[in-house]
Amino acid sequence: MTEIDLQEFPTTRYQGSKRKILPWLHSVFKDLEFETALDAFGGSASVSYLLKKMNKTVTFNDKLLFNHIIGKAIIENNRIKLNEQDVSNLTKRIEGVKYYRFIQNNFKDVYYLQDENVWLDRVVSNIFQMNHYQPHVLQYKRSLAYYSLFQSSIIKRPFNLFHRKNLYLRTSDVERNFGNKTTWDKSFENYLRKFSDEVNSLVFNSGRNCRSLNESAFDIAPDGYDLVYLDPPYLRKDGSNESSNYLKCYHFLEGLSKYQEWKNLVDFDSVNLRLKQDEDSNDFSMNTIYESYEKLITRFQNSIIVLSYKKGGIPSIDYLVNLVKKVKGNAHTVSMHYKYALNHQNGDAKNNREVLIIGI
Repeated sequence: MTEIDLQEFPTTRYQGSKRKILPWLHSVFKDLEFETALDAFGGSASVSYLLKKMNKTVTFNDKLLFNHIIGKAIIENNRIKLNEQDVSNLTKRIEGVKYYRFIQNNFKDVYYLQDENVWLDRVVSNIFQMNHYQPHVLQYKRSLAYYSLFQSSIIKRPFNLFHRKNLYLRTSDVERNFGNKTTWDKSFENYLRKFSDEVNSLVFNSGRNCRSLNESAFDIAPDGYDLVYLDPPYLRKDGSNESSNYLKCYHFLEGLSKYQEWKNLVDFDSVNLRLKQDEDSNDFSMNTIYESYEKLITRFQNSIIVLSYKKGGIPSIDYLVNLVKKVKGNAHTVSMHYKYALNHQNGDAKNNREVLIIGI
């Protein structure tokens, strides 16, 4: 693989996605000697997909189930695609199927219009009805359907997030200086077909056995990876770190992925019906961040470590470079200016930089 055409990679509106800098990441990876790779905080799977395109044996991992499903669809899956009948069956009412009403009964006026909530209940129920396939095929058919549903759900959200109860941003008759009301108001069905076509186009056989895990990075058996790519949640020095808590930002997608148990997971006291979260389980909080990085780097000390970071975070880059150097015996950095959406410091090429800390 000599050049990166981003049109061949998953489109994503995911907070912190590395899709835009894949050409730069490729320029770094291609100079490292490795055949097996772990993407320990896989997120949107953009980096895992790059590694798969490079014909590496890739293990994608993410603690959130909906991200793991994305990994199943486009990293682990080598050949299964959705056909026209699959997509058609997702959107229609099928006789004899019991349709649940969890979203329409609980999320009225929160994220979507009520007819959209009804549609979401129907599609998730139909995903569970794709049971006429053999199990080894069914797991990928469902993951592809979920991928299409997740992307459709994100694109219709202001800011592409679920961190606020803010449907009014779509529905208010006011002049807007952000977002795209035309995009928000296109039908779910339109997007489901768009993203089912997209995910089908992403499926390919690299000739390697890739896989998708759903574990804490701290629980993954550390052996067997030539290279480990780490892109954990980023904590800002100023403490405004809501966007680093991916469960808070994407709890609705996690709920979709756990639809049958969703009612037992929701914090009904929260305004926007987030999922209950044990703060002690957050490995990347201000209270645990230094200990977590030391534990993480030490765990994968037998692999090439590529740690993705940026200036202005906690811990500092100097701290992390010294940590990698202590564990690996060496460390160096490469960096580039990276423009983030909704970031007012994008013009600051000196301080607003994406950094890779590499220990070989």
